[in-house]
Amino acid sequence: MERQPIVSLKEVTKRFDDVVAVDSLSLDIYQGEFLTLLGPSGCGKTTVLRLIAGFETLTSGEIYMNGARLNGTPPNKRNVNTVFQSYALFPHMNVFDNIAFGLRMKKCEEGLVRRQVGEALEIVKMSGLENRMPHQLSGGQQQRVAMARAIVNKPQVLLLDEPLSALDYRLRQEMEIELKRIHRQLGITFVFVTHDQEEAISMSDRIAVMNRGAIEQVGTPIEIYEEPENMFVARFVGEINVFDGVVREVNNGGATVEIQGRLFPVQNRKNLGPGRAVKVLLRPEDIQVAIEGEWTEGEPYLAGSVEEVIYKGKTVDLVVRLDNKESINVTQFFNEDQENVIYREGQRVHVNWLYGWEVVLPS
Repeated sequence: MERQPIVSLKEVTKRFDDVVAVDSLSLDIYQGEFLTLLGPSGCGKTTVLRLIAGFETLTSGEIYMNGARLNGTPPNKRNVNTVFQSYALFPHMNVFDNIAFGLRMKKCEEGLVRRQVGEALEIVKMSGLENRMPHQLSGGQQQRVAMARAIVNKPQVLLLDEPLSALDYRLRQEMEIELKRIHRQLGITFVFVTHDQEEAISMSDRIAVMNRGAIEQVGTPIEIYEEPENMFVARFVGEINVFDGVVREVNNGGATVEIQGRLFPVQNRKNLGPGRAVKVLLRPEDIQVAIEGEWTEGEPYLAGSVEEVIYKGKTVDLVVRLDNKESINVTQFFNEDQENVIYREGQRVHVNWLYGWEVVLPS
């Protein structure tokens, strides 16, 4: 049975005067998933969130929730809640009253308010801090209170607008784990906005990569990272090495590509024909390095010199300048057989990769 979306955006456009913030965007969001809108500043991701919430009006297009058209529905009539980047806590209210605010606005009975606020505090691990004022809380605690204030209303969809951006690196990592835990515990739909690729990859069920008001690719973190559909996604999500090549032969699902005068077997999922200029994309961890003279005879390789060495315990990051003067980034994982391998600046090396690790895009 085909899954039905909880939220559907259909040909959604939003203009601010002459600026097109969102351009004919269509996207389905499903019940219970953790969907991340990922992209650079100014790409339209926060505007999409605000359109779903009802804080911005559509220029054109339609938004549906559970099959009902939301166009023109005010924010307080939509079963969504938003956690803002600034948290937006009321400074004159304590933790309990901040969380209870929405319930009291709905005229809920006070016994129900206390029960639901208590449950929300327990979920975000803030029980016992009900009487603290916002200025007495750390950044991470304020973020938890903002989460509790949003989930206490039991929304079907929780919208999160870069809620971790104000936190330091270590606290951000801790809160990533907490957000995933809360998502699993509640089972509601999370729509998360960030420009941080690491956050998106570590937390999401699906990622929608945005650029200039449009979606470039939607997929699982593995699909986005390992199978980018275009150069924007490849360059924006993680580090990537790009080799210019030309298709020389085509065979069953694969091809032979000439790169810097050498022939390499590659996958050919886009059915690119002979003579076609292509970009061969490889992540740093997908490239193999051997000290010159130690490469397996008969295998194709590119030659170069080690320009920089950064040791990281079980891995080492290398910058290799190829003989054509281009530099590539390589991550090597040490195993028991390689523990004594020492890379030095200026060392001559050969690089290669296993068939199927690369992505081939038209140039």
